[in-house]
Amino acid sequence: MILEWAMTTYLKRTYARVLQLTDFGELSPPAPRAGKDYLLYVHIPFCEELCPYCSFNRVPFERDLASRYFEALRQEIRMYRDLGYSFSAVYVGGGTPTVMPAEMAVLLDELRRDFPVKEISLETNPNHLRDDIVGILRDGGVNRLSVGVQSFEDELLRKMARYHKYGSGAEIKSRLERYMGAFDTLNVDMIFNFPSQTEEMLKRDLAVIKSINADQVTFYPLMVSSATRRELARIFGPISYRQEKLLYKVILDGLETDYTPGTAWCFSRKKSMIDEYIVDHDEYVGVGSGSFGYVEGTVLSDTFSIPEYIRSVSEGKLPLKGRKRFSERDRIQYDFVMKLFSTSLDVSRAEEKFGGRFLKSLRKEVSFFSMVGGLVKDGGTFRLTRKGLYLWVIMMREFFTGVNNFRDVSRAVVGSRDFSHG
Repeated sequence: MILEWAMTTYLKRTYARVLQLTDFGELSPPAPRAGKDYLLYVHIPFCEELCPYCSFNRVPFERDLASRYFEALRQEIRMYRDLGYSFSAVYVGGGTPTVMPAEMAVLLDELRRDFPVKEISLETNPNHLRDDIVGILRDGGVNRLSVGVQSFEDELLRKMARYHKYGSGAEIKSRLERYMGAFDTLNVDMIFNFPSQTEEMLKRDLAVIKSINADQVTFYPLMVSSATRRELARIFGPISYRQEKLLYKVILDGLETDYTPGTAWCFSRKKSMIDEYIVDHDEYVGVGSGSFGYVEGTVLSDTFSIPEYIRSVSEGKLPLKGRKRFSERDRIQYDFVMKLFSTSLDVSRAEEKFGGRFLKSLRKEVSFFSMVGGLVKDGGTFRLTRKGLYLWVIMMREFFTGVNNFRDVSRAVVGSRDFSHG
């Protein structure tokens, strides 16, 4: 565990440095490149239940506020259209995107009308697996539906404050079985390494996944921001990364016969869209309060204040309030981590993108991961080994923990902690 501990410590410091906004105020995005299709990330911050481990920008659902928000969201997307941006893929996350199905239907129709959208991935919760909502999503062109389950163990669901809202593990399993096959891909979102989670619990979760023939399953390691660490420790106890490594091995062993890793933590029965759109898409635009985009090596953030978001858009202004420009080395390291998260990296494409400076900038990283047995060269491609898969779980766990801390800071400097209507 010395290697894993050292990586975790190093990455915490690195991401704390890199993931810091430097420019604030009313900002503009870079101009789109001619002929390029981007991914559009759409953030819906409303939830019927706030989970204690979640650091995304989310607030309790209020119908009137949400209606105004959806109207502003459509207007923000039109602003990007008028700037010349084109989107071929859409990812809708939250929060809970399906809290207002009729509003979502209008949003999806406008997206397909205004852009050459080829794929749409959307998140939901188990209680929204209903004929009316599933019908709206299918009619709206959703290819991949990702259902936040986290676990089928009732004990864990109660601790997560999900049991009373989304039902027992058996009820959730029944809903998933009913709609498996309704979309090109129905993904089951899970979390592992809750402190009270045992290997036996995880094996039972895996057995359920296989018994329902899930198209795809994503097993996220528990990721704790500074703001949620104390509450999680109070509910679940202290987090153990030694346990994380053991449980990840259980996942690999349990899925290796029927599933192929599309990333280090997303496993599919067939080639499918995946949760981490930042892997398949080099650049993406974020819309919605608390969303992030990454265009031309620049991270951009919309305001975290929902009233300010609505107000800015109503005044005809993009609600961009924070920015960080990456150096070329930061961009190269970002691509190295993200592309290999999908288990392989085409070296020639990376060299072309960075003018032949890709490997020169990564000599230490490539040597290190090759030396510890996490990375192999296969012709012109780098590939992760089985050991490398877990090393990349650590890399991405710390990256997203850094992003969560980034969100916590951004709530103060890119928006307001007051989410009232004022």
